Amino acid sequence: MLTGYGGKKLCEICNNCSDLYLFYLFILPYALQSEPIRVLVTGAAGQIAYSLLLSIAKGDVFGKEQPVVLLLLDITPMLPVLEGVVMELQDCALSLLREIIPTDKEEVAFKDLDVAILVGSMPRKEGMERKDLLKANVAIFKSQGTALEKFAKKTVKVLVVGNPANTNCLITAKSAPSIPKENFSCLTRLDHNRARSQVAMRCGVPATNVKNVIIWGNHSSTQYPDVHHCTVNMSGSELACFDAVKDDAWLKGDFISTVQQRGAAVIKARKLSSAMSAAKAICDHMRDIWAGTPEGEFTSMGIYSTGNSYGVPEDLIYSFPVQNKDKSWKIVDGLAINAFSRSKMDATAIELIEERDMAVAFLAV
Repeated sequence: MLTGYGGKKLCEICNNCSDLYLFYLFILPYALQSEPIRVLVTGAAGQIAYSLLLSIAKGDVFGKEQPVVLLLLDITPMLPVLEGVVMELQDCALSLLREIIPTDKEEVAFKDLDVAILVGSMPRKEGMERKDLLKANVAIFKSQGTALEKFAKKTVKVLVVGNPANTNCLITAKSAPSIPKENFSCLTRLDHNRARSQVAMRCGVPATNVKNVIIWGNHSSTQYPDVHHCTVNMSGSELACFDAVKDDAWLKGDFISTVQQRGAAVIKARKLSSAMSAAKAICDHMRDIWAGTPEGEFTSMGIYSTGNSYGVPEDLIYSFPVQNKDKSWKIVDGLAINAFSRSKMDATAIELIEERDMAVAFLAV
C-alpha cells in the first residue's frame, strides 16, 4: 500500500489513491516526454528505408525519450508496398512512434519537418549516360528542395542519401534558399565506416578502436579515404594508423581502392546495392548531428564547401572532417595535408565541379 505524508496510508489522505498511482506510473512520464519531432524518409518503400525505419522509430537515432512522427514518401505505384511497411511499424508496438503518415504528396510529406532524410532517387539504369542520370535527379531534388522551402521548418536538418548524393544535395539546397546551407548534408558516413572497418580488420581490433579516418570529396569512386590523421588503439596504446598497420603500400593503394569500390563490390556479390550498411550509416550521421560527436573525435560529412580552410573550391557539397555540437557541424581545421593527399583531394573536387556545372545547367532549364 502506498503511504503519504507522516506515514499515513494514501487512502487516508485521498480517496482516489488508485487514480493517483496510475497518474504517476503512466500519465506523468508520458507528459514529461518531449514534443514529437517530424521525420521524413523518402523512398520509404525501398530497401534502405526498410532497414532504417525501425531504428528511427525505436529511439536509436534521436534518443530514447524523443517521440517521433514518421512521414513516409514514395511514388504512387509504391503506395501498396508502403502500406505493408506501415503495418509492420504498427505491429512493432513502439512507445516513441506517435504517428505514421504514408503519402505520395510532397505538400503532405514536407509539412513542418524537423528532419528530412532524402533516400529516394533515380538509380542509374543499364545504358544510361551520367548526364541523363544527373538530369533525372535534378528534377527530383529541385522539386523536393522547393517543397522544403514551402512547407518545412527553416530549422529542418536535411540529409541527402540518394545518388549522386553530393550534387543532389547541392541542388536541393539551391532550391530552398531561405533554409541555411549549413542545414544540408549528404551521406559519406558509409564510406567513413567502410574505411574504419578496413583498418580495424587489418589490425585485428574492433572498429571502435579506429578513430578519425576522413573521407574527402565525392561519394563516388574518386573519393579520398585519408588515414594520415587516424589513430588505432592497440592493446591500450594509441598509435598512428601508419604505425599500427605497418604497410604503407597497402594504405596508399589497395585500402583506398577497396573503400572507393566497396559499393560496386556489394552490388556484384548481392545483386543489390548496400542497404543494411547504408541504413546504419544514416543512423550514425543523424545521431551525431543530434547528440554531437565524442570529444576529440571527428567524422565525415558532405557539407557546403564555401569558406573552408583546405583550398576546396567554393559552392560544392564536399566531404570534410567535421565535429558536431548543438545540432551544428564545424570543419576540423588545421590538419596537415601532404602532397599525396592534396592530389587526391583535388581530383575528387574536379569531378564535383563537373557534376555541379552540369546539374546547374539542367536546373536553369
